Amino acid sequence: MRRTIITALLLCTAFGVGAQSYSFTFRLEGVDDSMLYIGRHYRDDVTLIDSTRRGADGSYTFKGNRTWKRGIYALVRQDRTKQIGDFAIDESRKFTIISDAKFTPSSVTVKGCLSNQQMFNYMNTVQEARKEADKIRERKKDPAQKAQAEADEKALIERMEQYEATTRHPKKPMVFFDLVNACENATVPDSVENKPYYYRHHYWDKLFSNDNRVQKSELLYSPQLFNKLNYFFFGILYHSDSDTICMELDRLMQRLGGDTAMQRYVLDFIAPKYFRSTKNIGWDAVWCHIAKNYYLNGRCPWATEGTLHNMRYNYDRIKQSLIGAPGQELWMLDTTQIDSPEHWFSSHRFPEKYVILWFWDPDCHHCQEQSAELKVLYDSLMNAPDRRFEVYAIGYESDVDKWKKYVREHEFHFVNVGGPHVNIDYQEAYNVHGAPTMIILNEKRDIIMNKVLPIKQLLPFLDEYEKNGHH
Repeated sequence: MRRTIITALLLCTAFGVGAQSYSFTFRLEGVDDSMLYIGRHYRDDVTLIDSTRRGADGSYTFKGNRTWKRGIYALVRQDRTKQIGDFAIDESRKFTIISDAKFTPSSVTVKGCLSNQQMFNYMNTVQEARKEADKIRERKKDPAQKAQAEADEKALIERMEQYEATTRHPKKPMVFFDLVNACENATVPDSVENKPYYYRHHYWDKLFSNDNRVQKSELLYSPQLFNKLNYFFFGILYHSDSDTICMELDRLMQRLGGDTAMQRYVLDFIAPKYFRSTKNIGWDAVWCHIAKNYYLNGRCPWATEGTLHNMRYNYDRIKQSLIGAPGQELWMLDTTQIDSPEHWFSSHRFPEKYVILWFWDPDCHHCQEQSAELKVLYDSLMNAPDRRFEVYAIGYESDVDKWKKYVREHEFHFVNVGGPHVNIDYQEAYNVHGAPTMIILNEKRDIIMNKVLPIKQLLPFLDEYEKNGHH
């Protein structure tokens, strides 16, 4: 994920009291910016907290009096949007880092700071091992080299395990290794049958272990914690159902206890990611769970009244269109736009088992493509005795004549409704914020799908729905 830079430069803000003099010098080959910045990580943002101008010799020296918390900081270019790389600040208050413009670990030389020296050495060793592993994988594809490649792979693994054991746990605390150890992923025993579940269930164990040597502030302002959090919810859990995601979130929040700083770190990052996602089935249910059980339940003291007001408003709207909720009946006029009983159509009163609510706009290119595919599918099943669905297509267009013309010219044979006459606000009822949007109702007219499902996946979706015991 591309990191963004908060442009507010907090030149006068220190992390605490008891300031000490410091001098951090960077000599960077290929960098001629007039100014560089030091930034503090917070989730996927970097807040700029110090700056310096390019010296006459081409180096950049940050110096002054400040209390620096130990941690991982970012060196940021003058446009304030691009990071050169990360470095560590421990007990040393005077050091020099010499590097290329990309902070490539193999190019870095450190003077005056053992913590940075060890960090870049470790990163370089791991990077070289990965290159070696890639070459071994290629050799394994050749039958003539496979046996030797497998032996080399085993030797590499053993060598790196030994290196990790002797390097990552120094007797003297070093912030980089302490953070890496705290954010280390779970090791799955060979005897475990359900390895994905075990890995997910024990993912956070190292972070909450008793031998954790990092402070809360060091975690909050580190890229390691953000990467771990982001990967868990939007990597490991990306394809999980909403119930699983909510369960894992609740487990994590329970382990955080009353630590409001960590709770805010987690919730304020993940909540927007699940809000009105158009791609992932069930993610709106996750957002509703977060809103109801945390923000609107008084468990987020940092939330402003304005934030809570917006949460309540959106929660009341979105919960109506969640999967499992009863679909609200629509009554709309067909393309004749004649206000008489025979030209009003209900979204619910069809003999077919399923109803596809199709919100579309004739000016929308994607709507045009998908509507054309829907027509082909519908027409192919028009005379089929086992057609399971009816399409209730709502013209999402204020220009009624344009919508009617498009329907007529493209010969849409499904039920076409639109115009300003409608019994309820369908945008509110079904949380429609753009086109195309697809809502699928089952036999009871409950919502079973509320995302943009590609037309080619419509029948497979219904098959899978029925396969899972829904008849």
